[in-house]
Amino acid sequence: MVSGDDLHWIKSSYSGGSGTECVETARMAATTVVRDSKDPHGARLAFSAPAWGGFVAAVARQRLD
Repeated sequence: MVSGDDLHWIKSSYSGGSGTECVETARMAATTVVRDSKDPHGARLAFSAPAWGGFVAAVARQRLD
């Protein structure tokens, strides 16, 4: 699990308003950290800049299986 409670978390603009689909990201050096906003002390996933950029680009192109 990635630690760092002092991270500046940003909620996705695509997160549902009902509170059921909430993803937050934070930057930590050259890493993007992702967590579920409903469980802020739960698991956090860390991605390198190229991996996160590739994921975001694939989502934008709707290229995920």
